[in-house]
Amino acid sequence: MTDQGQLHDAVASIESPLFVGRTLGELGLVKDVSKRLGGKVRVELLLPMGTAHSALNDRLREALSPFSSSADVDVEVMDDDALHAWMDDLKERSGPAIGEPGSPTRTLAVSSGKGGVGKSSISANLAVALARSGVKVGIVDGDIWGFSIPAMLGIENPPVMYGDMIIPPVAHRVKVMSMDYFVGDDKAVIWRGPMLHKAIEQFLKDVFWDNLDFLIVDMPPGTGDIAISMAQFLPRAQVLVATTPQPTAQRVARRAALMAAEVDQEVIGVVENMSWFIGDDGTRYELFGSGGGQALAEELGVELMARIPLLPAMGRGADAGHPVAVAAPGSEVEAVFDALARAVMEKRPRIRTNPALVIK
Repeated sequence: MTDQGQLHDAVASIESPLFVGRTLGELGLVKDVSKRLGGKVRVELLLPMGTAHSALNDRLREALSPFSSSADVDVEVMDDDALHAWMDDLKERSGPAIGEPGSPTRTLAVSSGKGGVGKSSISANLAVALARSGVKVGIVDGDIWGFSIPAMLGIENPPVMYGDMIIPPVAHRVKVMSMDYFVGDDKAVIWRGPMLHKAIEQFLKDVFWDNLDFLIVDMPPGTGDIAISMAQFLPRAQVLVATTPQPTAQRVARRAALMAAEVDQEVIGVVENMSWFIGDDGTRYELFGSGGGQALAEELGVELMARIPLLPAMGRGADAGHPVAVAAPGSEVEAVFDALARAVMEKRPRIRTNPALVIK
């Protein structure tokens, strides 16, 4: 006969569809699990509204399949008071918010001095590669005007509100926050500095990121208001500079590195995108020239961390909401992003000291 403890543990170990990396047991959402005389399992859950019940039911069936062929699931939805108390407890257990002292989250800004170099593609695929390696990852679509990350990752559902916190949607085990969720297809974002600053603050402070290992920020082109706000909210962010092989793009991308130095952020490396295209004949064609990424890395005194080839399947995948790991599994580009993720994880943040604290 199945031990009741085994049944409870099986249900408690199920990962929440909304809180990636958190189990139903950790979240305190399992009220009771029991097995009746006829063999059917009864599960009682206490859930916040907005939980993806279909995904949860699939996970319940899989977890309980060794014990029973069927289960009755009773769901109680939290009322407002219970929801606020539950979220307050979660926030307290999650520790300091991103950007605050003591936060364990490493923030990585993918930056460039100009548009059109593929920052969003690099950000999305790097986030997925990091998540596939087993770490907890989120991504902020910092390009307020040209948001594209949700579409690239195939996200269709908006965030949900639990109390005063925003719960970001998840795709490919990556949590995503973007202006795309709040602006209609027929609207343009026409905001000035203070409104942009407030939007970035909400993306970082009012979103329940839940103790991420990495937060990737897809930066907008240039060095304007958003870049300044990001530097204020994320003073310990590391910077990955994106460029193409063209010398012109390399010279412009240098501005992003100069700004990082101005606000005391650390540039950890350069990524060169669109490095070459391999034709049907197996020949490598450098359509946009060569050497820009290496020249920029040498000028900045950092490593050229990746050279990403052009791959048509990658572009088609982005249009369909599929990262390269799904659109072109086993491809050279997938391997490049996996290697880039490993290289990023190895670039530990530098230790900062207060210059006033000098031992004489």
